[in-house]
Amino acid sequence: MFLKKYNLKNKYALVTGAGKGLGKACAIALAEAGANLIVISRTEQDLVSVSKIIKRFRVKCKSYVCDVTDYEEVKEMVNKVNKIDILVNNAGTNIPEHFLKVKTENMERLVNINTVAAFNVAQLVALKMVKLKKRKKVGGSIINMSSQMGHVSGPKRSVYSMNKFGLEGLTKGMALELAENNIRVNTVCPTFVVTPMTKKFLKDKKFKREVLKNIPLGRFAELPEIASTVVFLASDAASMITGTSLLVDGGWTAR
Repeated sequence: MFLKKYNLKNKYALVTGAGKGLGKACAIALAEAGANLIVISRTEQDLVSVSKIIKRFRVKCKSYVCDVTDYEEVKEMVNKVNKIDILVNNAGTNIPEHFLKVKTENMERLVNINTVAAFNVAQLVALKMVKLKKRKKVGGSIINMSSQMGHVSGPKRSVYSMNKFGLEGLTKGMALELAENNIRVNTVCPTFVVTPMTKKFLKDKKFKREVLKNIPLGRFAELPEIASTVVFLASDAASMITGTSLLVDGGWTAR
């Protein structure tokens, strides 16, 4: 009986940055749990690829080429969608630089993608969610993809941490204000996961050694470990969890 709470049948989930890496893994996991998907990415070819996999689970899937930093583009996309029950606010990036060497244009780019765009997507989707007459009954779930760097920081991570600490604060504020609509808002905070984005950083052997020293479990996280956490928060199994963070960090922040 309890396992039925993980079933996402008849739910509609929107995943940003769904073309590759973590976003792709989350979209596929949600489909496997029975959700219908709305996937967005800047790259059409990536969307075609992930949509094919999603449809194998016999769920509906719509894809949109969309840049999350373009407010009007996101607004137009959200308006096209009839229903959204779950948001995985995943799109983001990083440009590691020492604080004293951070280029203004890089800082502004990261703030625009990781903070401003995350806020805009969350607000536009929440406005769509609350319009559903039976929202209080069926509930909703917004999952902001944060990081362990939203709780601690590290070398060359000052701007990224600024972004993710801000996302943690936004999540708590959203959770308080959307609770009246039975919409839960949480973050998932992974440690380093091998994805196309982190692969280039982990090519540095010294950096890789230092990272592994900080993870008590002694290994990097795997995509299914993060995706399964997202599915849990999206489901009724997490119906009393809101305004908090699930750290999938192998013990990094326990030190």
